Amino acid sequence: MDTFKYRYKTGMEKPKDYFSHKAQDYDRLKSRTQNVENIGAGIVRAISLTKSMHIMDFGSGTGLLLANVAPHVGKITAVDVSSSMNEVLRAKMDQIDCDLALKELDLTKETINNQFHGIISSMTIHHIEDVEAIFSKFYSLVSDGGFVAIADLDAEDGSFHTSDTGVFHLGFDRKEFVAIAENAGFKNVKIETVSTAEKPTGSYPIFLLTAQK
Repeated sequence: MDTFKYRYKTGMEKPKDYFSHKAQDYDRLKSRTQNVENIGAGIVRAISLTKSMHIMDFGSGTGLLLANVAPHVGKITAVDVSSSMNEVLRAKMDQIDCDLALKELDLTKETINNQFHGIISSMTIHHIEDVEAIFSKFYSLVSDGGFVAIADLDAEDGSFHTSDTGVFHLGFDRKEFVAIAENAGFKNVKIETVSTAEKPTGSYPIFLLTAQK
């Protein structure tokens, strides 16, 4: 059973940084970087990206996903609430192969005065309490004809997370996830397996949902 799901639902002015103890070593785990490379490759296959695009990476962390997508777009705005993860990304901004802006904010409580050609995200939505609300926020931030490309876990038994990183959902049922995107207004919703996370506790399928506004 999930040991973390109900722990941190009470909002605080400054959210707890659940990754402060692991940010500096986050990119060193080969299985993690390989998983994100698979997700990035899946996004590049599924979406016709161009150098004229300005996209957002929601839950950008240390920039593993955006680094894989950067060569295909013109600008990425990285959005993450974790100051420790942002610090790691900030230190390697000059290695990212596109224009990069970094915003440290909680998109569930704040907003950005931009419209984006698309929003990408990797393994972040299960950390978001109100998934319906964040998809509605995505819809408002994407320009007409734009896209979302969201990767996350299939429903699992709680063994994926062995430490508390602010988890609200033990993965997702794919049909329910598709319905959330459709209810937010997105069209042409597709979902497919894009990777498998291999951990000592088991193998965990990762899906990629893509959709258009």
